[in-house]
Amino acid sequence: MKLTRIGLLSDTHGFLDDSIAHHFSACNEIWHAGDWGNAAVSEKLTRNTDTIIRGVYGNIDSPDIRSLYPEKNIFSCEEVKVFMTHIGGYPPKYVSGIKDEILTHKAHLFISGHSHILKIMYDEKLECLHMNPGAAGRQGWQTVRTLIRFNIDGKEIKDCEVIELY
Repeated sequence: MKLTRIGLLSDTHGFLDDSIAHHFSACNEIWHAGDWGNAAVSEKLTRNTDTIIRGVYGNIDSPDIRSLYPEKNIFSCEEVKVFMTHIGGYPPKYVSGIKDEILTHKAHLFISGHSHILKIMYDEKLECLHMNPGAAGRQGWQTVRTLIRFNIDGKEIKDCEVIELY
């Protein structure tokens, strides 16, 4: 297996900081956990790149984003089963039904956005890592905008970095 470099962001709300391209330049895949804001953000991420873009739509996203991305995205990256949705909560305070879906899909990595609160925590009961990248956009109450960059190497999720945007 090859090492897959992931850039993870959420809650851009129509604003994509130019520095994100630099932070994610070595990434093979970019994942967006919803509340894109508009299709221009998706177009800017995909422009002039061979990077794989994966994502879900969020509660503020209009039909243009909803036609491009699902509400829930379940996929494998190398040997890691990923379950992504915008509104999902976090261990042990999951939104209704999410815990059951994590178990049903046997997810190793659960990703959500929505809260604008950066969280990276392991749920020992579900044997699943949870990541919420916080918010990368300018809309919201957060004082620091954040991204996550990490690697997947076979079954391992490693080299996790939190990037703060000012």
